[in-house]
Amino acid sequence: MNDALKLLTEWTAFGYDKQAIKESREKNDGKIIMKGILQKSETLNQNGRVYPRAILEREVRNYQKFIKENRALGECDHPDSSVVELKKVSHIIREAYMDGDVCYGNVELLDTPCGKILQSLVEAGVTLGISSRGVGSTKRDGDIQVVQDDFQLVCWDVVAEPSTPSAFLMREGKQISTAELNKTFSKSDRIDRTFNEILSWRKS
Repeated sequence: MNDALKLLTEWTAFGYDKQAIKESREKNDGKIIMKGILQKSETLNQNGRVYPRAILEREVRNYQKFIKENRALGECDHPDSSVVELKKVSHIIREAYMDGDVCYGNVELLDTPCGKILQSLVEAGVTLGISSRGVGSTKRDGDIQVVQDDFQLVCWDVVAEPSTPSAFLMREGKQISTAELNKTFSKSDRIDRTFNEILSWRKS
């Protein structure tokens, strides 16, 4: 296992159509709320990486704190950082849950400058993807890289589909310092994560 934590991303196409967008605006007081697959576990991604189900389930469980506190924010495009910048926020995750190996969720596009850009794109029928951003390490197992237990989910960003498997909009693999990680997760977040770990031990 690598000692240094690195930025890791996972891209998934987000399916929707113009009619669904129109219906969302009508049902949600003008808001666009998209529903679909946020991420998959036990599935080889474009970077030759696999997220074990137990790890993704744990991170989705920990992410519920962000959702409840209305701070499950994401950006338009991936930045080269583990920190979500408020000035670049475009959407908020309203729901995220696991069903088997698949994480489903609801994404509300906000009326921020970046959110309005996304609203225009989806109403024009542009194909976008939802992509997780997290920090952690991987370990090679044959031809694949398996995400390790130190992985921590930061957020889900909305990105354009890469034209090639590795053409992401950020320098994936950037090493993350402890100081930067502490900017991402508050002391309360870390306590909540520890508490969830203790609960999972008791259940097992």
